[in-house]
Amino acid sequence: MSQSTSALKRYLTLLLAAVKGTETEYTSGSIRRAIFMLSVPVIIEMIGEAFFAIIDMAFVSRISTNATEAVATVGFTESVMFIIYSIAIGLSMATTAVVSRRTGEKDLEGAAKATNQAIIVGMVTGTILGLIGFVFAPQILGLMGASDKVISQGTYFTRIVFSGNVVIMLLYLINGAFRGAGNASIAMRALLLANAFNFVFDPIFIFGFGPIPALGLEGAAIATTAGRTLGVLFQLYILFNGKSLLKLARKSFKVDWSIIKNLLSVSIGGIGQFLVDTASWLFLMTIIAKSEDAAAAGYTFGFRIIGFTILPAWGLAQAAATLVGQNLGAKQEERAEKSVWKSCWYTTYYLFAVAVVFFIGAEWIINNVFEGEAQVVEYAKHMLQIICLGYLFFGFGMVTSSAFNGAGDTKTPTFINIAIMWVVQIPLAIFLAQVLDMGVYGVFTTIAVCHSLHAVVSVQIFRLGKWKSQKV
Repeated sequence: MSQSTSALKRYLTLLLAAVKGTETEYTSGSIRRAIFMLSVPVIIEMIGEAFFAIIDMAFVSRISTNATEAVATVGFTESVMFIIYSIAIGLSMATTAVVSRRTGEKDLEGAAKATNQAIIVGMVTGTILGLIGFVFAPQILGLMGASDKVISQGTYFTRIVFSGNVVIMLLYLINGAFRGAGNASIAMRALLLANAFNFVFDPIFIFGFGPIPALGLEGAAIATTAGRTLGVLFQLYILFNGKSLLKLARKSFKVDWSIIKNLLSVSIGGIGQFLVDTASWLFLMTIIAKSEDAAAAGYTFGFRIIGFTILPAWGLAQAAATLVGQNLGAKQEERAEKSVWKSCWYTTYYLFAVAVVFFIGAEWIINNVFEGEAQVVEYAKHMLQIICLGYLFFGFGMVTSSAFNGAGDTKTPTFINIAIMWVVQIPLAIFLAQVLDMGVYGVFTTIAVCHSLHAVVSVQIFRLGKWKSQKV
């Protein structure tokens, strides 16, 4: 057997082990192997999520009537939903931090208890936010700057999406617990299952099939909610049937205020950093909305494509968070830091390759994925070409921020986000878009510049090492 064939065989064996989830503890052995074992399932999961976003938008863009307004509605709704995602991700980060720390300490019972309480918090939070969004859907779209036509067409879609908030919360929180315990492959399966069902349901509910009528835009919301619900049911089945490192029991579902307090304490910073980031995105969306529906639709197309590239990078960042949490729990601070730097470089290599592809082939990519008016495609193309210029920096920012969160230090990324996304990004966007009259292209330029600056600041603060002494 040749050396290259032997290396390929070893790689395929390792890849299969990562997908199957044969390892759950990463406080010893090769760091490169640990990053691979944790990141591969997360990357596959995130690629599946990105495909879901693109395919979902592709179906929506093919609605025969008012397609531009339909796409704009999805863009406005998802911009608001980022607030929900911010809360879900913040709680998920806290769950990952606590569960990974307990796992590193070999306290599996404590990890299971933290997961129990995270589920309770997610159910309560999702229900409250869902009711608010359902009742005030038209007003929310109006505040975002949506036209009367978009509000009229999109209110029911927005209400259905908000109705699924509990499912969104649980999907994020439980997957956060799986990753913290080192079971990234189970989290991968849950999200891929949810997206696979959404792919099947989308054409059925949007365009109709047999006795099911064509529901158009509302059908897309129903398909997504149904798919995610099935994903959560799969998660719960695994948790309660003892097929993972985390083993829950129905009788243990009692409120434990001490654990909830700890989770909320850690999650406040996580929620805060994503709310700050999300609020800045919402503000940028209102600037874009002042232009025309075509600009909002193009932004939505471009954002879906960007999600396809950023989410795999986010997967590597999540792997770093788990490694930081587990190794800090095992009192191995140096190993935790080495894991972060290696993850940073791997992420940067990947994003650099993507940036080259985007800069050269943005228009081809958009035209072969979506159907839209020429002006919509033009906006989306320039968005990709401008924002990808910051990809050389994005990886370091994503990984170091995630490392802070994995250590339980969620406040530091929050302060960084406030400083960069509001003190710098918002004034710069207004200046470029309105004062220099660059319009939406000024917004795209601002995003590239400020996320690069965010990475530089995050790396410098990470080097100080105060995150190593964080208690969870």
